[in-house]
Parts: sequence; structure tokens; C-alpha cells
Amino acid sequence: MSRGVVYALAGLFLAAAFRPLGAAELSFAIGHPPQSYLVRGGEVFAAALRQETGGEVTARVYAMSLLSLAETSPGLRAGLADIGVVLTTYQAGEYPATNLIHDASMVLDRFSSLPRRLKGAAYAPAMAEFILTRCPECVAEFARQNQVYTGAAATTPYALSCVRPVRSVAELRGARLRVGGANWARWAEAMKAVPVTMAGNEMLEALTQRIVDCVVLSLPDVRNFGLSGSIRSITADVPGGVYVAAFANVNRDVWRRLTAAQRRAVLKATAWGTATANWAYSEGEQQVIGQTMAAGGTVHEADAAVREASARFTETDLGRLAEIYAAQGVARSRQMLDEFLPILERWALRVGHVSSAEELADIYWQDLYSKVDVSDPGR
Repeated sequence: MSRGVVYALAGLFLAAAFRPLGAAELSFAIGHPPQSYLVRGGEVFAAALRQETGGEVTARVYAMSLLSLAETSPGLRAGLADIGVVLTTYQAGEYPATNLIHDASMVLDRFSSLPRRLKGAAYAPAMAEFILTRCPECVAEFARQNQVYTGAAATTPYALSCVRPVRSVAELRGARLRVGGANWARWAEAMKAVPVTMAGNEMLEALTQRIVDCVVLSLPDVRNFGLSGSIRSITADVPGGVYVAAFANVNRDVWRRLTAAQRRAVLKATAWGTATANWAYSEGEQQVIGQTMAAGGTVHEADAAVREASARFTETDLGRLAEIYAAQGVARSRQMLDEFLPILERWALRVGHVSSAEELADIYWQDLYSKVDVSDPGR
């Protein structure tokens, strides 16, 4: 093939890559079951995107079908989906800077005046703001995976949902706990329990076959993943911390083909989608507790000794996070944590008295997503 032909083909490829998208339906992969709150948020995202673009750009949600949770990050990179919910802890080596902030979520224990049900609703926008405005390393991590980060959704605080009571130091010792992140694995080890890592869609079988004693999970996700029938005992107040998902990452090639107005519409839809998911989590916790008790299960707090040990762990671990992630190549780890915590404090105050998903969406849009610069097609 002549050099001239090669250059011509390259030019055609680049022209196609940067051609405006025009009217299009974007595939939105969510590796959660159809009944989950993330899928509910995704459907609201799709409705908002249609409205904001006048139907020119739409999104179709694929719940637990197009890509699994573990497949979404590489699937977006390869263009198998246009948009996706990415769980960065599933590919920890690819997102160390992002996961540093994710792993700090147990610091929410310090915010005693913030209602438990709203802790995720505060942490998600704080983390999104930090990534979008203060963390070029995080943005670069997503870019290397051919993704554009747009925002975050979060659970309520994590609890112990178990096949048997696990409340005391003695009951925790040796218990096998399914964990979904490095911070909860470290907590389990500090409590002399055994952390077990597995994908979310493997939890039901693990509980049914008694491969694990507990799942470390938000209470609404007990229902979202269909685990309610296997849970006999909930310890609601430990370990704490929330899980934060990158809610609507966009394939970078698709993002480049969106106009600035269309990108802004994606961010407006993200504000609505994340607010919907976060609010659904906030309302779902008490519903799961009620269902567990109605089915004959028990719900209780951890013993005082466990609560005290957990609080000590949280403060000690926060002090070690910078060192842990510096060893993984995050050179600014200490500075990043120092910059993030004031952002979290501001968001805790901002959302502490919200009373609806609509109010939350308006705050997210006005205070965060409307301020993101969408003019750079290569962001």
C-alpha cells in the first residue's frame, strides 16, 4: 500500500472520528439488575438527555445485559457501549488516583450531624467535583481507558448483612466477609475477619452456599441484588463508608463527536440521574430493614467494642491512605486528600437538609455540573 493511500485512509478515519454525532441513540450499559437504583437513575438520565437535546441524542439503558460490572470499563474502552457505569475498584490498577478518594469514604463517620441516609448523597458530588476540577491524574486515568468521566452516584453507608448474627468481636473473628473495595478489606482484616473478593453478581450463590458469612454492602443493594431471602441478620452501623460509581462515563470517541451543547446536556442528565439514584438509596435503607424484620430476621447495632475498634481503624486507615497510594504511584496522594476533605465538608453542609430527588438534582446542577467546561472535545 502506498504512503499516499495510507495518509488518505488515516484522514478518512480522523474525519469520521470527529464528525458531529448528529441524531443518535447511545447505548448505556449498567451492570446492575433492572430493579436497582442505578438503573432507575439511568432511566432518568435517558429521559433528561432526550429532553435536553430535543430528542437529537438519546440513550437506551441495558441493565445487566450488554456488559457486566467487571466488563464495563474495558467494554467502554473498546466501544462496546457508548456510556457505562464504571466501578473503578474492579480494575484497581487502572484507577489508583480515583480509588484513593473512593477509599477515603469511611471518613464520613466524622460527620455525625449528617443523616446516615444522606452520606452517599454528599460524598458522590464531592468526589465528582474533586475529579473534575482538582485531579488531572484522575481525568487522565479515564482518558487512558478511552473514557470521559462525567459524575458520580453513591450508596448509603455499608453494613454487615449476614446469614448469622455478627455483632461482637468474637463473632467477627474468622467470619468470611465479601468486600467490594480495598478499604473494607483492610477493615475486615483489622477486625480479624477474612475478606473475600467477588463480583456483585456472585454474592447470592456465595451466601446460599455459605461460602461467605456476610456481605459488606449497603442495605438497599441487598434488595437490588436479590439477596434478601438469604439474609438473616443485619448489623447496620459498621463498617460504614460508601461505594461510589462513575455513573455515566462516556466513550471518548463518542464524546469528541458530541457538540458542546450535547455535552452540556449529558452533564445535565448526569445531575438528574445521580440525584435520582442517590435519593433512591437514601429512601431504600429503611425499607430493607423493615422487610428483613418482617421476614423474621434481626437488625441490630454492633457491640460497643466493635464500634470502638471500627472508629479507631477509620482514623488510623485515613492516616495511612496517602502512604498506601503513594506506593501505587499516586505522587500527590497526601495533597489530594488534604484538598478533598474541605470539598466533602462543604457538600455535607449543602445537602444535609434536602427533602427530594428534585431538590438534590437542582443542587447538583447549579453547584457542580453546570460549571464543568465542555468546550474541550478531548477532555
